[in-house]
Amino acid sequence: MFTSIDKPMPIFLSVFIALFSLAISLSVYAETATAYPVRPIRLIAPVAAGGGLDNIARAVAERLSKNLGQSVIVENVAGAGGAIASITTAKASPDGYTLMIVYVGTHGTNPAVRKLNYDASKDFTPIGMIGATPNVLIVNNNVPAKNLAEYVAYAKKNPAKLSYGSSGPGTLTHLGMEQFKMAADVFMVHVPYRGIAPAFTDLIGGQTDAMFPTLFAAIPYLKSDRVRALAVTGQKRSPAEPNVPTFEELGFSGFDGQQWYGIAGPANMPESVVIKLNAALNQVLSSPEFAEKMSSEAMTLMPTTPQQFDSYIKEDIARWTKVAKDRHIELD
Repeated sequence: MFTSIDKPMPIFLSVFIALFSLAISLSVYAETATAYPVRPIRLIAPVAAGGGLDNIARAVAERLSKNLGQSVIVENVAGAGGAIASITTAKASPDGYTLMIVYVGTHGTNPAVRKLNYDASKDFTPIGMIGATPNVLIVNNNVPAKNLAEYVAYAKKNPAKLSYGSSGPGTLTHLGMEQFKMAADVFMVHVPYRGIAPAFTDLIGGQTDAMFPTLFAAIPYLKSDRVRALAVTGQKRSPAEPNVPTFEELGFSGFDGQQWYGIAGPANMPESVVIKLNAALNQVLSSPEFAEKMSSEAMTLMPTTPQQFDSYIKEDIARWTKVAKDRHIELD
Protein backbone atom coordinates (compact mmCIF):
# COMPACT_ATOMS: atom_id res chain seq x y z
CA MET A 1 0.00 0.00 0.00
CA PHE A 2 1.47 3.29 -1.10
CA THR A 3 1.27 6.50 0.90
CA SER A 4 1.27 9.85 -0.92
CA ILE A 5 3.88 12.29 0.40
CA ASP A 6 3.69 16.03 -0.49
CA LYS A 7 7.14 17.15 -1.52
CA PRO A 8 8.13 20.83 -1.53
CA MET A 9 8.35 22.42 -4.96
CA PRO A 10 11.94 22.89 -6.12
CA ILE A 11 13.12 26.45 -5.49
CA PHE A 12 14.05 27.07 -9.13
CA LEU A 13 10.54 26.02 -10.22
CA SER A 14 8.75 28.31 -7.73
CA VAL A 15 10.98 31.22 -8.77
CA PHE A 16 10.27 30.50 -12.44
CA ILE A 17 6.51 30.46 -11.82
CA ALA A 18 6.68 33.72 -9.84
CA LEU A 19 8.70 35.47 -12.54
CA PHE A 20 6.42 34.14 -15.25
CA SER A 21 3.33 35.44 -13.40
CA LEU A 22 4.99 38.82 -12.91
CA ALA A 23 5.86 39.02 -16.60
CA ILE A 24 2.28 38.23 -17.58
CA SER A 25 0.96 40.88 -15.17
CA LEU A 26 3.38 43.53 -16.46
CA SER A 27 2.53 42.63 -20.04
CA VAL A 28 -1.21 43.01 -19.42
CA TYR A 29 -0.59 46.24 -17.48
CA ALA A 30 1.53 47.69 -20.29
CA GLU A 31 -0.97 46.63 -22.93
CA THR A 32 -3.81 48.26 -20.98
CA ALA A 33 -1.83 51.49 -20.62
CA THR A 34 -1.02 51.54 -24.34
CA ALA A 35 -4.59 50.84 -25.46
CA TYR A 36 -6.12 53.19 -22.88
CA PRO A 37 -8.96 53.93 -22.75
CA VAL A 38 -10.85 50.79 -23.73
CA ARG A 39 -13.94 51.41 -21.60
CA PRO A 40 -15.85 54.38 -20.10
CA ILE A 41 -14.06 56.64 -17.61
CA ARG A 42 -15.67 57.76 -14.37
CA LEU A 43 -15.13 61.45 -13.51
CA ILE A 44 -16.14 62.12 -9.91
CA ALA A 45 -17.51 65.57 -9.06
CA PRO A 46 -17.30 66.18 -5.28
CA VAL A 47 -20.62 68.08 -5.20
CA ALA A 48 -24.30 67.50 -5.83
CA ALA A 49 -25.61 67.93 -9.36
CA GLY A 50 -26.09 71.53 -10.42
CA GLY A 51 -23.92 74.52 -9.60
CA GLY A 52 -20.61 75.82 -10.87
CA LEU A 53 -18.30 72.88 -10.17
CA ASP A 54 -20.76 70.35 -11.57
CA ASN A 55 -21.19 72.47 -14.71
CA ILE A 56 -17.40 72.57 -15.16
CA ALA A 57 -17.15 68.80 -14.68
CA ARG A 58 -19.80 68.12 -17.32
CA ALA A 59 -18.34 70.60 -19.81
CA VAL A 60 -14.89 69.02 -19.45
CA ALA A 61 -16.24 65.45 -19.55
CA GLU A 62 -18.14 66.07 -22.79
CA ARG A 63 -15.02 67.34 -24.55
CA LEU A 64 -12.67 64.77 -23.04
CA SER A 65 -14.96 62.06 -24.41
CA LYS A 66 -14.44 63.36 -27.93
CA ASN A 67 -10.68 63.69 -27.52
CA LEU A 68 -10.22 60.23 -25.99
CA GLY A 69 -12.76 58.40 -28.15
CA GLN A 70 -14.40 56.97 -25.05
CA SER A 71 -17.26 58.01 -22.76
CA VAL A 72 -16.37 60.11 -19.72
CA ILE A 73 -19.24 59.87 -17.26
CA VAL A 74 -19.68 62.40 -14.44
CA GLU A 75 -20.58 60.86 -11.09
CA ASN A 76 -21.65 63.21 -8.30
CA VAL A 77 -20.29 62.16 -4.91
CA ALA A 78 -21.20 64.91 -2.48
CA GLY A 79 -20.65 65.18 1.27
CA ALA A 80 -18.14 66.14 3.94
CA GLY A 81 -16.79 69.07 1.96
CA GLY A 82 -15.51 66.80 -0.80
CA ALA A 83 -13.86 64.30 1.55
CA ILE A 84 -16.11 61.40 0.52
CA ALA A 85 -15.31 61.94 -3.15
CA SER A 86 -11.62 62.30 -2.38
CA ILE A 87 -11.47 59.07 -0.38
CA THR A 88 -13.47 57.25 -3.08
CA THR A 89 -10.98 58.39 -5.71
CA ALA A 90 -7.89 57.67 -3.61
CA LYS A 91 -9.04 54.08 -2.99
CA ALA A 92 -9.92 53.36 -6.62
CA SER A 93 -7.74 51.27 -8.90
CA PRO A 94 -5.00 53.48 -10.43
CA ASP A 95 -5.81 52.34 -13.95
CA GLY A 96 -7.07 55.68 -15.25
CA TYR A 97 -10.76 54.76 -15.21
CA THR A 98 -11.56 56.71 -12.05
CA LEU A 99 -10.71 60.41 -12.05
CA MET A 100 -11.90 63.37 -9.99
CA ILE A 101 -12.42 67.08 -10.33
CA VAL A 102 -10.24 68.33 -7.49
CA TYR A 103 -10.43 71.94 -6.39
CA VAL A 104 -9.20 74.39 -3.77
CA GLY A 105 -11.55 72.94 -1.15
CA THR A 106 -10.48 69.30 -1.44
CA HIS A 107 -6.81 69.96 -2.20
CA GLY A 108 -6.11 73.39 -0.75
CA THR A 109 -8.07 74.77 2.20
CA ASN A 110 -9.45 71.56 3.76
CA PRO A 111 -6.00 69.94 4.11
CA ALA A 112 -4.84 73.16 5.80
CA VAL A 113 -7.50 73.24 8.51
CA ARG A 114 -8.86 69.72 8.95
CA LYS A 115 -7.65 66.24 9.82
CA LEU A 116 -8.62 64.24 6.77
CA ASN A 117 -8.72 60.53 5.94
CA TYR A 118 -6.72 61.21 2.78
CA ASP A 119 -3.45 62.92 1.92
CA ALA A 120 -4.06 65.51 -0.79
CA SER A 121 -0.53 65.04 -2.13
CA LYS A 122 0.46 61.42 -1.56
CA ASP A 123 -2.86 59.72 -2.35
CA PHE A 124 -3.40 61.26 -5.79
CA THR A 125 -1.86 61.51 -9.25
CA PRO A 126 -2.23 65.06 -10.61
CA ILE A 127 -3.36 65.09 -14.26
CA GLY A 128 -3.62 68.82 -14.96
CA MET A 129 -5.34 72.07 -14.06
CA ILE A 130 -8.50 73.33 -15.69
CA GLY A 131 -8.51 76.93 -14.52
CA ALA A 132 -9.28 79.36 -11.73
CA THR A 133 -11.47 82.29 -10.84
CA PRO A 134 -10.09 84.95 -8.48
CA ASN A 135 -11.58 85.97 -5.18
CA VAL A 136 -12.75 89.53 -4.73
CA LEU A 137 -13.02 91.72 -1.65
CA ILE A 138 -16.47 93.30 -1.72
CA VAL A 139 -18.23 95.62 0.72
CA ASN A 140 -21.76 96.71 1.46
CA ASN A 141 -22.68 99.94 -0.35
CA ASN A 142 -23.23 101.67 2.99
CA VAL A 143 -19.55 101.28 3.89
CA PRO A 144 -17.95 104.73 3.35
CA ALA A 145 -14.97 103.47 1.37
CA LYS A 146 -14.55 103.72 -2.39
CA ASN A 147 -11.24 101.87 -2.64
CA LEU A 148 -9.01 99.51 -0.70
CA ALA A 149 -6.90 102.21 0.95
CA GLU A 150 -10.01 103.98 2.24
CA TYR A 151 -11.42 100.71 3.52
CA VAL A 152 -8.25 99.88 5.45
CA ALA A 153 -8.23 103.37 6.97
CA TYR A 154 -11.91 103.07 7.89
CA ALA A 155 -11.35 99.65 9.48
CA LYS A 156 -8.44 100.96 11.56
CA LYS A 157 -10.58 103.86 12.84
CA ASN A 158 -13.42 101.51 13.73
CA PRO A 159 -11.86 98.48 15.44
CA ALA A 160 -14.34 95.71 16.24
CA LYS A 161 -17.15 97.55 14.43
CA LEU A 162 -16.86 95.73 11.11
CA SER A 163 -17.88 92.16 10.34
CA TYR A 164 -17.54 89.89 7.35
CA GLY A 165 -19.46 86.86 6.18
CA SER A 166 -18.13 83.60 4.77
CA SER A 167 -19.56 80.42 3.30
CA GLY A 168 -18.33 78.53 6.36
CA PRO A 169 -15.34 78.02 8.67
CA GLY A 170 -12.17 76.94 6.87
CA THR A 171 -13.45 77.81 3.40
CA LEU A 172 -11.60 80.00 0.93
CA THR A 173 -13.97 82.88 1.75
CA HIS A 174 -12.89 82.57 5.40
CA LEU A 175 -9.14 82.02 4.99
CA GLY A 176 -8.82 84.66 2.27
CA MET A 177 -10.28 87.34 4.51
CA GLU A 178 -8.12 86.24 7.44
CA GLN A 179 -5.09 86.63 5.18
CA PHE A 180 -6.23 90.17 4.35
CA LYS A 181 -6.82 91.02 8.02
CA MET A 182 -3.23 90.03 8.81
CA ALA A 183 -1.76 91.90 5.85
CA ALA A 184 -3.73 95.09 6.53
CA ASP A 185 -3.52 94.80 10.33
CA VAL A 186 -7.24 95.32 10.80
CA PHE A 187 -9.90 93.51 12.81
CA MET A 188 -13.29 92.26 11.61
CA VAL A 189 -15.66 89.83 13.28
CA HIS A 190 -16.14 86.59 11.31
CA VAL A 191 -19.75 85.57 10.69
CA PRO A 192 -19.84 82.07 9.11
CA TYR A 193 -22.85 80.91 7.08
CA ARG A 194 -23.90 77.60 5.58
CA GLY A 195 -23.11 78.50 2.01
CA ILE A 196 -22.48 81.64 0.03
CA ALA A 197 -26.11 82.54 -0.75
CA PRO A 198 -27.16 83.47 2.81
CA ALA A 199 -23.86 85.30 3.28
CA PHE A 200 -24.72 87.49 0.27
CA THR A 201 -28.23 88.09 1.61
CA ASP A 202 -26.93 89.49 4.89
CA LEU A 203 -24.17 91.49 3.21
CA ILE A 204 -26.67 93.23 0.94
CA GLY A 205 -29.06 93.69 3.86
CA GLY A 206 -26.38 95.39 5.93
CA GLN A 207 -26.05 92.70 8.62
CA THR A 208 -22.39 92.29 7.61
CA ASP A 209 -20.00 94.75 6.00
CA ALA A 210 -17.68 92.74 3.75
CA MET A 211 -17.04 89.39 2.11
CA PHE A 212 -14.36 87.60 0.06
CA PRO A 213 -16.28 85.42 -2.45
CA THR A 214 -15.20 84.22 -5.86
CA LEU A 215 -15.53 86.80 -8.59
CA PHE A 216 -17.93 84.48 -10.40
CA ALA A 217 -20.29 84.46 -7.41
CA ALA A 218 -20.01 88.22 -6.96
CA ILE A 219 -20.54 89.32 -10.58
CA PRO A 220 -24.39 89.36 -10.51
CA TYR A 221 -24.31 91.60 -7.42
CA LEU A 222 -21.62 93.83 -8.91
CA LYS A 223 -23.54 94.22 -12.17
CA SER A 224 -26.65 95.29 -10.25
CA ASP A 225 -24.62 97.68 -8.04
CA ARG A 226 -25.69 95.95 -4.84
CA VAL A 227 -22.09 95.61 -3.59
CA ARG A 228 -18.78 97.35 -4.30
CA ALA A 229 -15.56 95.57 -5.35
CA LEU A 230 -12.24 96.77 -3.93
CA ALA A 231 -9.61 94.27 -5.13
CA VAL A 232 -9.17 90.82 -6.69
CA THR A 233 -6.62 88.09 -6.05
CA GLY A 234 -4.18 86.83 -8.66
CA GLN A 235 -1.32 88.29 -10.68
CA LYS A 236 -3.48 89.99 -13.31
CA ARG A 237 -6.81 91.75 -13.42
CA SER A 238 -9.69 89.53 -14.42
CA PRO A 239 -11.12 90.07 -17.92
CA ALA A 240 -14.55 89.62 -16.34
CA GLU A 241 -14.07 92.78 -14.22
CA PRO A 242 -11.10 94.66 -15.72
CA ASN A 243 -11.73 97.82 -13.68
CA VAL A 244 -11.11 96.05 -10.36
CA PRO A 245 -7.40 96.22 -9.40
CA THR A 246 -5.41 93.33 -7.97
CA PHE A 247 -4.15 93.32 -4.41
CA GLU A 248 -0.64 93.27 -5.87
CA GLU A 249 -1.28 96.58 -7.65
CA LEU A 250 -2.43 98.11 -4.40
CA GLY A 251 0.65 97.08 -2.42
CA PHE A 252 -0.51 93.76 -0.94
CA SER A 253 1.72 90.93 -2.12
CA GLY A 254 1.04 87.21 -1.80
CA PHE A 255 -2.68 87.36 -2.61
CA ASP A 256 -2.55 84.58 -5.22
CA GLY A 257 -5.23 82.34 -3.73
CA GLN A 258 -8.02 81.50 -6.16
CA GLN A 259 -10.93 79.13 -6.61
CA TRP A 260 -9.10 76.66 -8.83
CA TYR A 261 -10.11 73.37 -10.46
CA GLY A 262 -8.18 70.45 -11.92
CA ILE A 263 -8.27 66.71 -12.57
CA ALA A 264 -6.48 64.03 -10.57
CA GLY A 265 -6.64 60.27 -10.16
CA PRO A 266 -5.48 57.75 -7.55
CA ALA A 267 -1.78 57.55 -6.72
CA ASN A 268 0.53 55.41 -8.87
CA MET A 269 -1.25 55.73 -12.21
CA PRO A 270 0.78 54.56 -15.26
CA GLU A 271 2.84 57.41 -16.68
CA SER A 272 1.62 56.72 -20.22
CA VAL A 273 -2.01 57.08 -19.09
CA VAL A 274 -1.24 60.32 -17.23
CA ILE A 275 0.50 61.76 -20.30
CA LYS A 276 -2.43 60.81 -22.54
CA LEU A 277 -4.99 62.32 -20.17
CA ASN A 278 -2.96 65.51 -19.74
CA ALA A 279 -2.70 65.95 -23.50
CA ALA A 280 -6.44 65.37 -23.94
CA LEU A 281 -7.26 67.87 -21.17
CA ASN A 282 -4.96 70.54 -22.56
CA GLN A 283 -6.54 70.01 -25.96
CA VAL A 284 -9.89 70.84 -24.35
CA LEU A 285 -8.43 74.00 -22.81
CA SER A 286 -7.01 75.14 -26.14
CA SER A 287 -10.46 75.25 -27.72
CA PRO A 288 -11.73 78.84 -28.23
CA GLU A 289 -15.28 77.56 -27.81
CA PHE A 290 -14.46 76.05 -24.40
CA ALA A 291 -12.58 79.20 -23.35
CA GLU A 292 -15.66 81.25 -24.23
CA LYS A 293 -17.89 78.95 -22.22
CA MET A 294 -15.63 79.13 -19.17
CA SER A 295 -15.40 82.91 -19.41
CA SER A 296 -19.05 82.92 -18.36
CA GLU A 297 -17.78 81.38 -15.11
CA ALA A 298 -15.22 84.23 -14.80
CA MET A 299 -12.56 81.54 -15.17
CA THR A 300 -9.07 81.87 -16.59
CA LEU A 301 -7.93 78.59 -18.15
CA MET A 302 -4.62 77.28 -16.81
CA PRO A 303 -3.14 74.38 -18.84
CA THR A 304 -0.26 72.70 -17.00
CA THR A 305 1.87 69.59 -17.00
CA PRO A 306 1.13 67.02 -14.28
CA GLN A 307 4.32 68.13 -12.52
CA GLN A 308 3.29 71.78 -12.57
CA PHE A 309 -0.13 70.91 -11.18
CA ASP A 310 1.49 68.85 -8.43
CA SER A 311 3.61 71.86 -7.43
CA TYR A 312 0.57 74.15 -7.53
CA ILE A 313 -1.37 71.90 -5.14
CA LYS A 314 1.52 71.73 -2.68
CA GLU A 315 2.04 75.50 -2.80
CA ASP A 316 -1.67 76.16 -2.22
CA ILE A 317 -1.79 73.81 0.77
CA ALA A 318 1.31 75.52 2.19
CA ARG A 319 -0.27 78.97 1.66
CA TRP A 320 -3.46 78.17 3.56
CA THR A 321 -1.68 76.09 6.20
CA LYS A 322 0.36 79.17 7.09
CA VAL A 323 -2.75 81.35 7.29
CA ALA A 324 -4.53 78.75 9.43
CA LYS A 325 -1.53 78.42 11.75
CA ASP A 326 -1.04 82.18 12.09
CA ARG A 327 -4.74 82.71 12.82
CA HIS A 328 -5.05 79.58 15.03
CA ILE A 329 -7.70 78.02 12.80
CA GLU A 330 -8.11 74.27 13.24
CA LEU A 331 -11.38 72.43 12.64
CA ASP A 332 -12.57 68.96 13.58
